Amino acid sequence: MTTDVHRGGVASRTGAHPLDNAVWHALSGPHAHLAERVGRAARYPADVYAFAALADPEAPAAWADLRTLVGPGTAVRLKPVGRVPDGWEIVGGGEGVQLVDTALRAEHAPEAVLLGPDDVPEILDLVARTRPGPFLKRTVALGTYLGIRHRGRLIAMAGERLRLPGWTEISAVCTDPDHRGKGLATRLVRAAAAGIRARGDTPFLHAAADNTPAIRLYESLGFTLRRRSTILQVRTPARGTRGEARAL
Repeated sequence: MTTDVHRGGVASRTGAHPLDNAVWHALSGPHAHLAERVGRAARYPADVYAFAALADPEAPAAWADLRTLVGPGTAVRLKPVGRVPDGWEIVGGGEGVQLVDTALRAEHAPEAVLLGPDDVPEILDLVARTRPGPFLKRTVALGTYLGIRHRGRLIAMAGERLRLPGWTEISAVCTDPDHRGKGLATRLVRAAAAGIRARGDTPFLHAAADNTPAIRLYESLGFTLRRRSTILQVRTPARGTRGEARAL
């Protein structure tokens, strides 16, 4: 297991493994067609996924590119980052965990249906009731999303978010409160994993570090905790600065 956690924050470094900087490797790889990019900084469109990324979070030039990309005095979300340059304001954040498939039993779910743009109103309604994490009007553009319906109503779903060379993230795993305890999330995670493996990728996922029930579920299915990291929301400087990156 790889971990960058240490007392006082997360050590931000450019690792050899693409999962160490998954958002960047997605935006510069399979999701490049979605990327808004300036040099060594990129982000997803605001209605797809509200995250940006840096090719090297330790490089001042990458932060300068990010400021050019999003504009002065603008809030943006990043992960994983442990240092911000002088003049950048930290306005929010949290702790997350990353888990990878090491023993998951992947199998198709015959009852699962493919979800697309026409299903977005129902998806957003389910997300509002279950709060699995960020899901926006065009998040379905990121990959394959599967759902289970009961009497025509969407009651559970899971799908793909970040996709980088060799890896695809499973995300938006949620079940209507009235239908929990039936194994729907498990079936959908396994079905999503089957599709991911079919194209030669390995599933991984993220969760909030304090979401113990979800982490336990994923570990019981065959995922292994790989790392913990800090998620930051930062605001770009209103004016240019020349400061070096400072630790949290």
